[in-house]
Amino acid sequence: MKVLVLGGTGTVGSQVARGLLARGTEVSVLTRDPKKPLPPGARAVAGDLLDPGTIRGVFTGMDGVFLLNAVSPTECHEGLMALNGARTAGVKKVVYMSVQGADEAPHLPHFGAKLPIETAIRASGIPFTILRPNNFFQNDTWYKDAMLAYDVYPQPFGDVGLSRVDVRDIAEAAVIALTTGAADGETINVAGPDVLTASGTAATWGGVLGRKLAYGGNDLDAWEKQSLAFLPALLVFDLRLMYAFFQEKGLKAAPADVARLTALLGHPPRRFDEFAAETARSWSV
Repeated sequence: MKVLVLGGTGTVGSQVARGLLARGTEVSVLTRDPKKPLPPGARAVAGDLLDPGTIRGVFTGMDGVFLLNAVSPTECHEGLMALNGARTAGVKKVVYMSVQGADEAPHLPHFGAKLPIETAIRASGIPFTILRPNNFFQNDTWYKDAMLAYDVYPQPFGDVGLSRVDVRDIAEAAVIALTTGAADGETINVAGPDVLTASGTAATWGGVLGRKLAYGGNDLDAWEKQSLAFLPALLVFDLRLMYAFFQEKGLKAAPADVARLTALLGHPPRRFDEFAAETARSWSV
């Protein structure tokens, strides 16, 4: 089986590539920079989803595609271009990574951008699975310095609660869907088993790190000012809107979502406290 992984140099896509390789799948990773490190055994394919030449070439001969588009002003267009490449090449299965709550908060730029891609996939005639993950556990690794140097957990998602998920569970679901035909035609919320608040997350990190951590709070003006020092203004604005939504509404999975994911994976989704403990051990090495 041959699978093209889009986003294969990133947090989720690289895990998908590793999972596919472990099952004996031939994996190609589309990347603008073929010098970026890839999982051993994956083949780099240089290209750009905004280039018709790439669209006409890279999908040829592929049995499956893992479709993930980076958050950007061109996210929707890139996703639709990729789908047209898959259709033209006769790809037999597409697994698309969207986001939980996309249709509940379509005003959020990187949520709403995914809805036309979902619609086009459903109308394409290609067997598909759409995965809609919640906020990632692994995002917290971005805050290592803030937690260890300043005793602050700064991700401002509030205290209504998110059903956050481990990236490894997202990738495993994608690999199963691509290689077994499971979940054909389904849209699945990929979420963890617990509803997590920001203050509770700070407490969990404090426990595993052996220190007293404070939650940085819900002040999005302050968060935006700090984030502009290292992120593009457009992305900061997009994320600010998302965090405002999280603070007001949260993003919770239903028990049926967790049950469906458990059935697909063959095991319960990973717990955040276990992830935090594992990560804390790796930081102390």
